[in-house]
Amino acid sequence: MKTPDWDDLRFFLAIAEHGGLGAAARALGVEHTTASRRIDALEAGLGLRLFDRLPKGWAITAAGAELLPAARRVEADMMALLRQATQADAVRGLVRIAAPPALCAWLLAPALARQRARHPGLEIELVADRRTADLGRREADLAVRYLRPAAPALAVRRLCDMDYGLFGAPDYLRDCPPADWEFLGYADGLDGLPQQRWLEEYAAGRPFTLRSNDLGSLLQLAISGAGLAVLPRMLARAAGALAEAPVACPVVRPLWLVLHDDVRKSARVRAAADLVAEAFDPRT
Repeated sequence: MKTPDWDDLRFFLAIAEHGGLGAAARALGVEHTTASRRIDALEAGLGLRLFDRLPKGWAITAAGAELLPAARRVEADMMALLRQATQADAVRGLVRIAAPPALCAWLLAPALARQRARHPGLEIELVADRRTADLGRREADLAVRYLRPAAPALAVRRLCDMDYGLFGAPDYLRDCPPADWEFLGYADGLDGLPQQRWLEEYAAGRPFTLRSNDLGSLLQLAISGAGLAVLPRMLARAAGALAEAPVACPVVRPLWLVLHDDVRKSARVRAAADLVAEAFDPRT
């Protein structure tokens, strides 16, 4: 017995379904002689007669009827394989992802590097952007944002809830008593951020020695021992070299993944969106 050719099985199923050689050939878009030849080859390989060639048409034999359910399962598995292969092949090309610089550098970039082998045809361009990328103008395909947009043309997916803590260098927290703590805060009109408002209240008049409009700079200042900064715990843990002060910080901010409706059905964009979601999944 020879292994059947999948194409021969297709002809077997078509004739069984349509009840005759001519109807099956028309459904498959081939000549009836081609269909007949493929059935002959399948019968020869299996060593079984699958159809009786009668003057009024072809009739499936008992042996053919017995094989029919298995052939249908093979067809279903083959169709599933082809769908999966088509989808995998479609996950290729360029996807631009915009994210705040610190999240881009410390969380997103390392995660995407680890996940890269899953979609070798995917090209990712990371846009470390302090402003809001205009998805409508295709400045990016995906964007990670702290604020949920209200524009109706944008699809939004909640990535996670980012909780905050007060962090500094381990030596700083060990050697400096709380009464002498100095703080690192936001500048350039960012004093309205919830984490900055909490820090101003907590500092209660203790000095802010350095300020920045960049979260990554505050992170590096804290690592260097310049003071304490309020940081997303996920970011501080990813950066390392920091210890959390024993202070209860209530700030929690949702993080959103945003994409334009025009691209949300793209296989490459959907694949990239899943990679981004995994990067910010606290369980990973």
